[in-house]
Amino acid sequence: MKDAVFASPFEELGPFAFNDDVAQVFPDMIRRSVPGYGQMVGGVGLLAARHAEPNTQIYDLGCSLGASALSMARHVRVPDTRILAIDNSPAMIERARNFLADSRALEDRPIELIQGDVLEQPIENASVCSLILTLQFLPYDQRDAFIQRIAQNTCEGGVLILAEKITFDDPQEANWMQEVYWDFKRANGYSELEIAQKRSALENVLVPETRQAHEQRLLRAGYRSVRVWFQTLNFMALVAIK
Repeated sequence: MKDAVFASPFEELGPFAFNDDVAQVFPDMIRRSVPGYGQMVGGVGLLAARHAEPNTQIYDLGCSLGASALSMARHVRVPDTRILAIDNSPAMIERARNFLADSRALEDRPIELIQGDVLEQPIENASVCSLILTLQFLPYDQRDAFIQRIAQNTCEGGVLILAEKITFDDPQEANWMQEVYWDFKRANGYSELEIAQKRSALENVLVPETRQAHEQRLLRAGYRSVRVWFQTLNFMALVAIK
């Protein structure tokens, strides 16, 4: 279904939320709004396959429709791993069940879908955790403690795969990157009205940070190295190794 959520009159729109309207059009929205999203999701599976350990748990935190969890299920081959996909949106979890229902990849490695707040869900004995465009929506003052909790419950050699929309310290670079990103959205068929109204709806809901801020938080949490493995425009993915 085509995303036309932000073509509605502004007075009908509130702050951005992962409600049923967004869940219905999410595949089209993410494809047209996040450059390189398909490659990013594929990379999550490859990294999970490299770092997953037997008898551990694999988490997709803020799973939306479960694309990253499915990528991990397709690629991970080590035995006795359990994949848990968590999202706080009932609409997303409901549609994720339909999205994943017919996947052959899940015959040998099922995905457990959990509707709940990632800030409150237990994380135990993890070898792989993914946060794909999730941290940016969490309250800023809770991000440090959340990342620390993930790190503390990840085994040695395990990883956190983090993908985020980022900002830049240099105002000229930030403005240039934002303009090119809007060009990307225009090229994908979004109108000036839709771009402007979605930007307003995301204000104070999606709060991006710089690459340096993410790297410093991950290192403070106890990860021994942080590496950039993907970037297109102002979207970047890091892997933090415990």
